[in-house]
Parts: sequence; structure tokens; C-alpha cells
Amino acid sequence: MGESRGSPSAGPQYPPGGTAPAAGSDPESLLAALGQSWMWLLGSALATLVPGIIVLVWPDETLHVLAVVIGLYLLVTGVFRFVSAFAREGHGERLPALLTAVLFVVAGVLCLRNPLQTIAALSLIVGMVWLVTGMLTAYTAIAARDLPHRGFLFLAAALAVVAGIVVLVLPAQSAVALTRLLGLWLVLLGVVELGVAFAWRAALRRASGRPRSRSSAPAA
Repeated sequence: MGESRGSPSAGPQYPPGGTAPAAGSDPESLLAALGQSWMWLLGSALATLVPGIIVLVWPDETLHVLAVVIGLYLLVTGVFRFVSAFAREGHGERLPALLTAVLFVVAGVLCLRNPLQTIAALSLIVGMVWLVTGMLTAYTAIAARDLPHRGFLFLAAALAVVAGIVVLVLPAQSAVALTRLLGLWLVLLGVVELGVAFAWRAALRRASGRPRSRSSAPAA
């Protein structure tokens, strides 16, 4: 999950609510404004939290249903991360975020393309996604030293790495066990991402009265 080194301390380009630029702006600027909105980060967090709650509430569903839910989670999250990548200040800084978005989308397609795949295959897909994105998030937190509330980003990175390792090293032997394992980690990751979103909202509000310049939003 790539991150720019920009900070909202200089002030956002638009009000803290995340209002997009006026019509007529180029698509890249529109995507950048949308990705910088704390509401967009909130939507990304909910895209992780809601599937986690679903699979925990209905743990007895079949592997087919689990694969579809996880596949949709990966696709939707990939879209959120793709847009958030354009909030980076420099094109070079967008690369990790774009790679993460592509990884989520590809993994989601793999889950939906063959929802009757084995438990081991589903565990491998999700475990690799979480492990790689967790490492990219850790890199982001280290590189963006002036980013507000970096602790949330470090926590999200640690959870993703641990979740990936657990799923890869301890593959579930049944659909029910895998459902509970994935659901638990999705809920934990979603809660942390909610913290990132609200921390970014607080940073935007603090910067709203200052001279406006481009800033970059985190991507948990």
C-alpha cells in the first residue's frame, strides 16, 4: 500500500468533507481529490469490515459462498485502493499503491473465477494478498515520516502481515474453520482502517484553516 510523504499540515486542496474539484478538472485530479477524502478511506474500511461480519455471522455457509464473499471483498477493496493511489503527490510514489490495487483485483478475480476451488487454494490467495500488502503498508509508514497518526498505519501493516502468515502457515481444514479465521482478521483489519479514516479526518479538520496546497491521504 503505497503512501506519499505529504502531510495535511499544509492544508488540503478542498474542504475536510472531501469535496471534489470543480467540474472540468482532468480525471487524474478528480481521482486524486476523491482519494484524499476521509470519506473514501471510510468506505474502504467498511469494504473490509462488512464482509468480515458477514462471514462471522454465517460461519456454516459453504466454501462456494465464502469464496464469492472473499472475492467480492478483494475486488471492491482493489477499486478503493486504485483511486486512493492517485492521492499520492508523485507518480513514483503511486507505484506501491497501484501494485496493491492490482494485486487485490487479480486475487478477487481468481476467487470468483473458480468459487469451487479447494480450501488450500483460497487460503493461499488471501494469505499472499495480506502478507504482501502488509509489507507495502509497513514500507509506507516508514517512508511517510510526517504522516499524522502513523501508529494506525503500522498497526494495520502488522495485522495484515500476521494475518497473512497465519492463513499461509496454518491452513484451515474445513470451510467453517476458514470462515471464522478469515472473518476474524477482516473485522480486525476493518476496525484499524476505521481508525485510519477518522485520524485522517481529524488531520484534515486541523488543516482546514491553513493555506491550501496539495496533500496526500493514507491508504490503510
